[in-house]
Amino acid sequence: MKRKCERTRESGKRVCASKKEEAEPNSDIYIAITDQLYFAILHQKVKSTPERHCFCIDDELSYENFYADFGPLNLAMFYRFSCKLSKKLKSFTLAKKNIIFYTCGDKKKQANAAYLIGSYAVMHLQKTPEEAYSLLVSRNATYLPFRDASFGTCMYNLNILDCLRAVHKALRFGWLDFTNFDVEEYEHYERAENGDFNWIIPGKFLAFSGPHPKSKIENGYPLHAPEAYFPYFRKHNLTTVIRLNKKMYDAKRFTDMGFEHHDLFFVDGSTPTDAIVAKFLHICENAKGAVAVHCKAGLGRTGTLIGCYLMKHFKLTAAEAIAWIRICRPGSVIGPQQNFVEEKQKTLWIEGDLYREKLSEQENGSNKMATVTGILSGVDDISINDCKKSRPSRKAGSKLYDDEDESSAITQGDKLRALKSRRQARASTGSLSIILQSSAQMEKAQKDVRKRGRTSLGGSNAIGSSFPCSRLARSLGNLNVMASSEMDQCSSERVATITRITVQHWDSHCLHPTNHISNNNSSSNNLHGTQKPDRVTLTGSTLCGAAMGSQSPPLHSQS
Repeated sequence: MKRKCERTRESGKRVCASKKEEAEPNSDIYIAITDQLYFAILHQKVKSTPERHCFCIDDELSYENFYADFGPLNLAMFYRFSCKLSKKLKSFTLAKKNIIFYTCGDKKKQANAAYLIGSYAVMHLQKTPEEAYSLLVSRNATYLPFRDASFGTCMYNLNILDCLRAVHKALRFGWLDFTNFDVEEYEHYERAENGDFNWIIPGKFLAFSGPHPKSKIENGYPLHAPEAYFPYFRKHNLTTVIRLNKKMYDAKRFTDMGFEHHDLFFVDGSTPTDAIVAKFLHICENAKGAVAVHCKAGLGRTGTLIGCYLMKHFKLTAAEAIAWIRICRPGSVIGPQQNFVEEKQKTLWIEGDLYREKLSEQENGSNKMATVTGILSGVDDISINDCKKSRPSRKAGSKLYDDEDESSAITQGDKLRALKSRRQARASTGSLSIILQSSAQMEKAQKDVRKRGRTSLGGSNAIGSSFPCSRLARSLGNLNVMASSEMDQCSSERVATITRITVQHWDSHCLHPTNHISNNNSSSNNLHGTQKPDRVTLTGSTLCGAAMGSQSPPLHSQS
């Protein structure tokens, strides 16, 4: 009897162990992307074996959220992941091993990991977005949809398939090309202290945070005057600036330097009227060069109108447009703006078809020009009137915008900019106090350079002062110095000769230009034919100056 009980217990243990063994593989998901490459969702980290190589990027590539948003990961992170995986697939030592890219994080990490491997399959493995997505969900895997950067209830879901389709369209239209992509420059210029801007369409649209009357740090956020952007804008043929927020600076500071400047005001966090959309599209369609668009943070209003252009001229769906803009500039298109873009999709597709038909007939010299133009005008009128009927609060004769709407209180753009600045400050090597201290020391040193240059033309004394110059300090100081030097060159004819100087490009900070993202310190032609300041090294010092030959204009600090 005793032996029978023991046998029963042992049999029960074996059954439980067998069930446990069957359950464990089912709890982890392995998805074959190719014969060698696998994507896995695991409950715990695993180690590589002689038969397989495993790697995870959950802790290496992390999304920097504003509020409840968690993805998709930006273009730089996608680039770094692509380089890492491509290197492993091409490795001779891993040629006979299965390569397993896995995630064992929470649902948010899983969604970003799936987006990365799916985008890689579209870009490098010639999969269609639908094929890549079907693989990702083939083992009944589910993923959280991405959401906007607002602090309220999620009003619009962006799924992984939308992101894969956006990547596919970007490849098709030539917006995404990693052979000419400089990841360090992308990461450099997206930082608040370096300008806070990103290209959405290379050579066509640049989204950036709104300039201020004076370069300074306010509430922990670095603010830049319009002059700080001039060298970069001229270098990259940015000829038109569109402002969507209240007037923080005088537009003449752009127009006096030869840039076109347009104001299309609407309230922070709101959606534009159809008249604003139509005018925005008209300006962009007739711009001679690239267009720089900004609101307060360069996220909500800016992304909304650029998304309208993508739908009209490239026939992206609303979800694809939002996905691509967020991949390039995370946090873009917020709250009701997402639904607005969705509502405008059908109308803008029709307008885009007619626009392309009109261009085609112009190229072919067709006699139907007048007819098509009339149809276009009719469609524009219909779209505006129909949309106004669906939004009765928008009256034809009402005032589009009041500057006091944003000046009376802290708006959504203020909060987003502050969040971005604080999170980047935490991730940086130097604090904002160090930036301010270094900037003040730089200003003092520049005054010393100017004084010596005026009193000693051809003197041989070396300047031996030095100061802390971290990467962030150099970034902020560089924007301010460039802005002030631009104004000095345009307003003053005095030139002081400083001898015994060695001109050096600041390679450790501002990188050489590649494709659409490049060095804003580069010596390119400006609008008036004057030479732009460059980084120089004075004998025995680490000071920053402006010199392009035997003569150099005096440097003035930003007032």
